[in-house]
Amino acid sequence: MGRLFVVSLEGKVYSCKHCNTHLALSDDIISKSFYCRHGKAYLFDKVVNITVGEKEERMMRTGLHTVVDIFCVGCGSIVGWKYESANEKLQKYKEGKFILERFKVFGPDGSNYSIAHEAQAVGSDADEA
Repeated sequence: MGRLFVVSLEGKVYSCKHCNTHLALSDDIISKSFYCRHGKAYLFDKVVNITVGEKEERMMRTGLHTVVDIFCVGCGSIVGWKYESANEKLQKYKEGKFILERFKVFGPDGSNYSIAHEAQAVGSDADEA
């Protein structure tokens, strides 16, 4: 295996809670109104230092979407997913965008979101409220 290339970000950074690898800038947040099985999730325009899994169709609260799970390149843990396509016309804006699950990342101030932090966790992979 070759050398691992990791991008370091400048500014307010969201990072993997397991290995602190930089993932995204707070300036690239599109929406904080998303939820997943562990609670809050944020929609980002850009994410770095990830690999993607296999495409799969998932039924979410806002309809059927084709997504790929995204994994941290530093430690391999799943940190969210990427929207590849949306079947509903009103959901097309999500295509090519990324979800980072707050439970799986550190915030820019080093904060860690926990399930007990907010009792609004939804039963399955989700979407916006």
